[in-house]
Amino acid sequence: MKKIIFNKLILDVTKFFLLSSMSLSLIILVVQAVNFLDYISEDGHGIYTYFGITMLNFPKIFSRVMPFCIFITIFYIINKYELKNELLIFWNIGIGKIKFINTLIIFSIFFLILQLALNIIIVPKSLDQAREFVRNSNIDFFPNLIKEKKFIDAVESLTIFVERKKENGELINIYLKDNLNNNQSQIIYAKKGKLIFNNEKNHLELYDGNFIDIDKKKITTFSFKKTEFDLSKYKTKTTVFPKVQELNSKLIFLCLYKLKIDKNYELENKFLNCNEETYGDIIEEAFKRGIKPFFIPVIVLISSLVILYNKDNFFYTKFQYLLFFIVLTIIIVSEISSRYISDIQSTIIFSLLPIILFLLSYIFLFFRMREKL
Repeated sequence: MKKIIFNKLILDVTKFFLLSSMSLSLIILVVQAVNFLDYISEDGHGIYTYFGITMLNFPKIFSRVMPFCIFITIFYIINKYELKNELLIFWNIGIGKIKFINTLIIFSIFFLILQLALNIIIVPKSLDQAREFVRNSNIDFFPNLIKEKKFIDAVESLTIFVERKKENGELINIYLKDNLNNNQSQIIYAKKGKLIFNNEKNHLELYDGNFIDIDKKKITTFSFKKTEFDLSKYKTKTTVFPKVQELNSKLIFLCLYKLKIDKNYELENKFLNCNEETYGDIIEEAFKRGIKPFFIPVIVLISSLVILYNKDNFFYTKFQYLLFFIVLTIIIVSEISSRYISDIQSTIIFSLLPIILFLLSYIFLFFRMREKL
């Protein structure tokens, strides 16, 4: 009997958590997706790239909303059980309130492991893949990218200027500068031209213009009546170096090892600038990935304390509001605490915070239950 009702409790918690976390994540994803429209309207990427980077940001959003959704889930399920008198079933068959809470705490370890996996492995990988996805995608929306009387440099090594863009798509007075390498560049001017799309590639068809090839030793000029300029080989001017949150977790922790334990350790990675100047960003990211998930058992424990009063008690509603405020404060603290980490001492203090909060909450539970005996 005990196993059956505990299985029902765990199933109810799991279902509501999935419903709330997925719903909230999708809402945030849709709102955030509006910002990614710049990849189409300004950077010239296609719909495929847009949806790709949008979906690759989903693990990050899901990880961020997890603590809040766990809190809402525990709070909702216990209140639902209390209002429907289902908690009485637990008490009547000999299940104590401490054992009830202990079961939820043990189950919270699953959420802790899930968020650790997201923070350490899945989220950095997905964000890195999103950057590579954008970087390796060809510019396939040049018609939207090109605007009148505006220098366009959203692609690597290429600058485009068009004086006028007719309704039929014809371009008037076109200027192109292609930086082939450090020593050589090419300037193209054409009186008119148009964008064409053949074999899944963008081309500029240019008429009545001049080529100017410039290198260190000479300048070569020649004219043309008609020529084609291949645009498909150009890629977006996305930042080459990834942000700290996109780096492999192994690199993050190896950098900390190098900076604080073995300064002679050789860290071979061109994407990670590992020095004292970047230490703050590195330690902050390490805290977010490795320590923040340990606030989850604290959130579950404090949320579960709502069972200390039943619905007929005068303090029931007030105690709910108090717990809601406390847990919300803990979630906010877990989010912002990483910003105040600057050295080993502050790192240790904030790393011990979830353990201290957990012990204090459990001591409160123990003595509160002892008073009722």
